[in-house]
Amino acid sequence: MINPGSGKYEVVLDNRYYLRELVESITLEESLDDIAYHADIRLVATADFPAITPGQDIRVSGLPFGGNVMQYLLQPGVVWECYSSFRGQKHLNVGVYDKTIYLSRSEDEYLFPAGQTATQRLKKYAGDWNITLASGLADTKTPLAKAVYRAQSVYSMIRADLADTVKKGGEMYRPRMTPNGLELYRIGGNSTIWALETEQNLEEINQRRTLEGAITQVKVLGNAPEDKRSPVLALVKGETEKLGTLQKVLIDSKITSAGQAKTAGQKLLAGIQETVTVRGLDVNTIRAGDKVSLNGWELLVTSVKHELGGPGHMSLELAGAELVRRRYFNGSF
Repeated sequence: MINPGSGKYEVVLDNRYYLRELVESITLEESLDDIAYHADIRLVATADFPAITPGQDIRVSGLPFGGNVMQYLLQPGVVWECYSSFRGQKHLNVGVYDKTIYLSRSEDEYLFPAGQTATQRLKKYAGDWNITLASGLADTKTPLAKAVYRAQSVYSMIRADLADTVKKGGEMYRPRMTPNGLELYRIGGNSTIWALETEQNLEEINQRRTLEGAITQVKVLGNAPEDKRSPVLALVKGETEKLGTLQKVLIDSKITSAGQAKTAGQKLLAGIQETVTVRGLDVNTIRAGDKVSLNGWELLVTSVKHELGGPGHMSLELAGAELVRRRYFNGSF
């Protein structure tokens, strides 16, 4: 529960209605599976409460953990949905996304020539959707092959561009909306790495190890002649003796030789999948894609939920860099 009198958090509607005293709770959620930061805000609806409708601008600000100067936590945001309830008093729940939600919910077609980078393509998407880009946008540098994107979400195209960048040896990036505009954030590139420790700021740690998602053998197929089976370019084996055969079939028209096929297949091999979830005192500036230290073990945040308050709580899902690479950029899952 937010303590409105604490002054730690502020919600501003249409850049003029300051709702701090009406806020009952705020949660912020983000995942590498999607692009937009999401907030769920619960408010007390008083007699002079301003009208809230989907499409309005809204922002969430707060004091960062350990800091004393208010900063934006979700800005620019848009009211996406709202619903009211009455239990002795009227309450309003407001669902908010940052404005990259329009890239996730909109579809289009694009044709890109060979040689462009993911950065160049992001500039095109953002320009077409009137989304401001941050100054100093990161350069992914890696030239990509020609791409023909038929009707699909714009965000799926962005993910494909960033995945192709990684497959060609580039670094992992994700789009992230900031108050200064849309940026390309390098996964694990945060300058401050928060230490999460069992005896200090954590309440619970859960570790999961599973063969779900493991790949111990990859069969790489070439283009099939009409009415015939596809030729096998490579059969790449991993831990089949230890874990059994869990095979993935890879078909990629860009792969034309046995050497390319073997290299591509090796990148998809994956053994036991290990993830960690933790719950503890809130560090409200941690975002999906950040690196954290869990009892000295460096991991990446794949999803985060902040329950803002004084003190607040957070839940994180964490994974190693190689698992993040396979799951979100190599298409193994």
